[in-house]
Amino acid sequence: MRASQINHVLDFLRQAINEASKWWWRFFDWVAVVEWRRLFLTWFVVLMCFGVLNTPQPAVWYIFISFAVKVLAGGKRKAELVARDATLQANVATLERRLMEAQMAALQAQVEPHFLFNTLALIGQLIETNPQEAARVHAHLIDYLRSTLPQMRARDGSTLGKQVELSRAYLAIMQARMKERLGIKFEVPLFLHSAPFPPMMLQTLIENSIKHGLEPKIEGGTVTVRAQVVGSTLQVEVCDDGVGIDPHADDGVGLANIRERLQLLYGAQAELAIATPPGGGACATIRLPYKMMMEDA
Repeated sequence: MRASQINHVLDFLRQAINEASKWWWRFFDWVAVVEWRRLFLTWFVVLMCFGVLNTPQPAVWYIFISFAVKVLAGGKRKAELVARDATLQANVATLERRLMEAQMAALQAQVEPHFLFNTLALIGQLIETNPQEAARVHAHLIDYLRSTLPQMRARDGSTLGKQVELSRAYLAIMQARMKERLGIKFEVPLFLHSAPFPPMMLQTLIENSIKHGLEPKIEGGTVTVRAQVVGSTLQVEVCDDGVGIDPHADDGVGLANIRERLQLLYGAQAELAIATPPGGGACATIRLPYKMMMEDA
């Protein structure tokens, strides 16, 4: 009897865990695809209900967990769901195109979440020591998110000008953290601002330059963003005068992401090149077929 009872208890626990896992993934998938407006509405309703019961802790946990899922994994999970639906619904003729779009969306969603939390922590510190600077960083963060979120949802339509605007907001926040250790130069002609350019690639190169080139250098340095047309190629480069790069090191997640997206979008017609200038530091250059992009625009 005892062995039988133990087996019954174990079976019950296994079933309970399986059921709880199913409900968790259903909740995870719902948070991934639900609009922010509807999610805010659920937060309000949950707060009201548990507020009436004078037990706000479950409501706070619900808000915290759903916000974390939405920000950190929602974009990628939504892209995976789109890919799954595309696989089920598309016919043989359109399957490859739909899967490529879903893969592109998943790659674009891989934005480093630590930047957001580090910026919020910086604002919290500045509120006590320098409220005016905290207000400026807060304004830059709003500009950054206002530029970033629509571009992460967009499948096309991004331009080099939009990416420059996003990068300026990002660099303004980084300057608040690094102070005089970070210098910035933009050498992007106005006529190239309307050129189509894949979203988030420019910022990824800038993040990589600061993280691996300038932050390890005690005195910091300068990030320079340049753009020009060479023949029929649009060439966008991010250079720094930091500690340089290891030519034998493998690409990190950010650079590998860019290479894969360029391959999906342009095949052999585009590339990401990493070089060491004679004066030191590093240069990362993206080359795209400019004329073809202009015809598609």
